[in-house]
Amino acid sequence: MTIDTEIRHVTKPGANLFLELGFTSAEAKRLQAASRKQINDTRLLKQQLMEELAAWINEHHLKQAEAAAVLMVSRPRVSDVVNKKTSKFTIDTLVEMLSRVGKPVKLAIG
Repeated sequence: MTIDTEIRHVTKPGANLFLELGFTSAEAKRLQAASRKQINDTRLLKQQLMEELAAWINEHHLKQAEAAAVLMVSRPRVSDVVNKKTSKFTIDTLVEMLSRVGKPVKLAIG
């Protein structure tokens, strides 16, 4: 059995993927804008959750290793939180970490 690994097309960085998928120009622009907004909204929410965790760590004067023990994660994961590396976390993970330190997250819609 042979596995086909030939690359036939590569989308250039910054290109509108929806246009390349065959959507009309207007629809591709709309979909790309909606996608970018959703990605940005998610990033902003993660930043807010990370800011709360970082503030908690600072308030308690914890070293990253100490915070890691409380949060039940590795020290490098705490560093990622403090440095706001949003791409390394899901919202669920950040909510769970906040819950572990007694900061339950409440969701407001609207």
